[in-house]
Amino acid sequence: MPQPDLTLTPAGPALAPRYADHTDHTDHTDRTDRTDRPHDLGRSPRDRAPAPSPRASRASRNPYRRLFARPGTLAFTAGGLIGRLPAGMFGVSAVIMIASAYGSYALAGAVTATGLAVGSVVAPLTARLVDRYGQARVAVPAAAYALLGQLVLALCVHERAPVWTLFAAVALTATFPNTGGMSRARWAHLLRDEPDALHTANSFEQAADELCFMLGPVLAALFCSALFPEAGTLAAGAFLLGGTLLFTAQRSTEPPVAPRTPAGSPLRAPGMVPLLAVFLATGALFGSMEVVTLAYVDGPLAGPVLALQAAGSCAAGLLYGRVRRTARLRTCLAAMAALTTLPLLAASTGFLPALAAGLLVAGMATAPTMVTGMGLVQRLTPAAQLNEGMTLAVTALLAGIATGSATGGWAADHGPFAAFGFLVPLAAAATAFALCTAADLAAGMTKARRSW
Repeated sequence: MPQPDLTLTPAGPALAPRYADHTDHTDHTDRTDRTDRPHDLGRSPRDRAPAPSPRASRASRNPYRRLFARPGTLAFTAGGLIGRLPAGMFGVSAVIMIASAYGSYALAGAVTATGLAVGSVVAPLTARLVDRYGQARVAVPAAAYALLGQLVLALCVHERAPVWTLFAAVALTATFPNTGGMSRARWAHLLRDEPDALHTANSFEQAADELCFMLGPVLAALFCSALFPEAGTLAAGAFLLGGTLLFTAQRSTEPPVAPRTPAGSPLRAPGMVPLLAVFLATGALFGSMEVVTLAYVDGPLAGPVLALQAAGSCAAGLLYGRVRRTARLRTCLAAMAALTTLPLLAASTGFLPALAAGLLVAGMATAPTMVTGMGLVQRLTPAAQLNEGMTLAVTALLAGIATGSATGGWAADHGPFAAFGFLVPLAAAATAFALCTAADLAAGMTKARRSW
């Protein structure tokens, strides 16, 4: 018998024999059934590790439980959810209080569009500061400054100030921090060596986005109608500041500030510009689908029917996070284009429940597409510029939403038949797929070609 090896056991160091031939099965029963093995010396049967319970086994297989078992993740996720909820509240609140005070939805739309346009310019600059100085040092003052702008806007509306003051006040709100992007940056830092877990985290973040954009407008309308027109803005401001403070207080999960590099803007990263073009077309799909659905239903049921699209996306995002193998972006966009035909076909029947079902199913392509797209942004963007890169993607989406909203509104007003407006989101989905296919074939996409 060869010289024994030293092995560590729960009872302490022990000697384990080495066998010259591990493939010899002549004494298989004796080896597996012996009770005097060295690693069992000094241990009674009750000391041996019990078999895991079925509940523990199910928990270990649940990727979301494993995700939030990490220290600090629940706290920053809760802060991130509260902090991004106002993104779905401020716009609706502004429309309600401005229309109530000035009697003009056109003015309300113009003011909110101005805030969106200024924010699309300021947001990447704010994200660059976050990358350079850290989330806590930048996000809190940025949120406080945005809150100040919202309070000034509410005060101007309450006092029925001149119209130009509304446009000036809404420009002050442009420093709204991208809490969703900062949360994804934290996951990317914590799970940089675990691609499957990062996929699950990105899926959860997309589902959280959909949840906030479902609940935000409902809460805003509830506050404004139950209390007073400015109540929605005040409540959203409280959520913004409170959520940002809770989020940034979790310093243990905050990604470290990377050293400054002469890399320039993330726009210079190979493949980033074509990817942002895809996000622009995808945003046009979202914006046009919202407007044409509201115009088609035209009543109190419009909101709940439209919310089904976000509900389908939220459910699909959570399911997509449990799948280890991800789809390519081009595949997701092809599925989105195919499913976008369902609302068009359903609206052509004139049967409202059919449209509701079509929106629910069509929404299920949203989250997988966004998760895969944001994952590409994370891989294409240098680590030192991750917040800026993801904010650029969000900015492209918002620009697409604004474009799609305008185009969808025109189609809804001037279409030859009631369902004509639903051709606009279908065209936007087809455009996004075509742009992705063209980028996949371009020579400059070598770095991310497998994912496209």
